[in-house]
Amino acid sequence: MIIFDRVSKRYPNGREALTNATFEIHTGEMVFLTGRSGAGKSTVLKLIALLERPTRGTVVVGGKNTSTLRARHVPAFRRHIGVVFQDHKLLADRPVFDNVALPLIVASTSFKDVDKRVRAALDQVGLLGKERMLPMELSVGEQQRVGIARAVVSKPPLLIADEPTGNLDPDLALEIMRLFRRFQDVGVTVVVATHDVHIVREFGQRELIIENGQIHGNLNDSLPSVIAVR
Repeated sequence: MIIFDRVSKRYPNGREALTNATFEIHTGEMVFLTGRSGAGKSTVLKLIALLERPTRGTVVVGGKNTSTLRARHVPAFRRHIGVVFQDHKLLADRPVFDNVALPLIVASTSFKDVDKRVRAALDQVGLLGKERMLPMELSVGEQQRVGIARAVVSKPPLLIADEPTGNLDPDLALEIMRLFRRFQDVGVTVVVATHDVHIVREFGQRELIIENGQIHGNLNDSLPSVIAVR
């Protein structure tokens, strides 16, 4: 599903966020990407979602080399990836239904299918019946669930999340992570960036740790055990 082959990323200000990174994430796997703030977790997710392109090396997602993908094909590529943000990024003046429906509207999905898929996504995250509520009328945990529903409404094979439990108390964080685990159980590949070691230990999935310029963990049996990250 995801292959990083000697990937480096240098930003215009000269900061090299990723150096010679090599690892693989398999289809249907759930992986935690951990490390302190600024260690490079978000850069890895941006490279996966083609929000950034690597400076050197190769990133392959779903069989597509992101370095060679033409700009006109990027929107279609991203429709196969669900993205969950820490701060939800919901439209405050639009009801829950409209927020979840947004990816389908952008993809010109028929109204009948939009209605069916949005209700199914809300049912999956336990929010069916709250379609007409505004985000500010929901709890923080419910707002995060809306963000997850929006990420999965298109039934993407890959779901990535950047610190999705960072603003939640421990009990709510566990609830959100159980949702991710349920998606993995039906074959979705899930990559979660987090600094919450308790969450990682609770779920016992593979962990890639960015620390002191290196990633440690079970990267792939055939790949090096340490990769340099800055």
